[in-house]
Amino acid sequence: MTTTAEHVLPTADEAAPRPPALSPSRANDFMQCPLLFRFRMVDRLPEPPSSAAARGTLVHAVLERLYDAPLGERTRDAALALLPGEWERLLTAEPRYAQLFAPGGDADGVAVDDWLRGAGKLLGTYFTLEDPNRLEPESRELRVETRLADGPLLRGVVDRLDVAPDGAVRVVDYKTGRAPRPGFEASALFQMRFYGLVLWRERGTLPRMLQLVYLGDGQVLRAEPSERELEVTEAKVRALWSAIQEAARTGEWAARRTRLCDWCAHRSVCPEFGGTPPAIPEGALLERLGVDAA
Repeated sequence: MTTTAEHVLPTADEAAPRPPALSPSRANDFMQCPLLFRFRMVDRLPEPPSSAAARGTLVHAVLERLYDAPLGERTRDAALALLPGEWERLLTAEPRYAQLFAPGGDADGVAVDDWLRGAGKLLGTYFTLEDPNRLEPESRELRVETRLADGPLLRGVVDRLDVAPDGAVRVVDYKTGRAPRPGFEASALFQMRFYGLVLWRERGTLPRMLQLVYLGDGQVLRAEPSERELEVTEAKVRALWSAIQEAARTGEWAARRTRLCDWCAHRSVCPEFGGTPPAIPEGALLERLGVDAA
């Protein structure tokens, strides 16, 4: 589906404009459909709140907060006890999520308590995959950023970073959906290699392990990246950024019709469905992509 959860709550210092950068989510948008990338990255068209995205944000928040507890107290019951407070915190930061349960909302007809129990089941799955009492992450919800030489600025958020006593780095990302079917892991692996590339360039240390934890079905996808794999990822990111800048200069944002269009919030303004894209806001290309289009 086209909805991508942004599980980091905004902070006060994010009001100031930041330099244009590419994140793995937006990179995947462009590969999926350049016009979707434009709608999200350049036009920043509003999208109705998604219960799946909200649940993902909530579960990520609980898993982040869980590691504040001392070793021995990071239990399933402790995680479940965090749910109501983190949900209230999320509603305060993102009041639009209250619309989920209103008539016509994405979770219309679903009781909030039942919805929270669904998030609790995902947290329960987490405890079948890892014992947080045996882990002491170096970082949680780590914002990473690096500029490639003569290339784009890359930016993202790593759910958890583990560093072993011998210095080995493991990058961990939680997913509240189900693992991709065999043969369809490319998008997920690209995201993880993107993070691996950023950390490698930022810290000078090649991550030992990239790990995706799927709470929807209890599967774990692991990869041990080589320098060559991350160099290939860098080349792909550079080519992708060049294609984005070319689309911005020419105004040619191709609409790519796939089965994922069924979940797209922008069908009414998509040419594939008889719509007309809005005019790009003045100055948006320069501000958000660094391109001063003619």
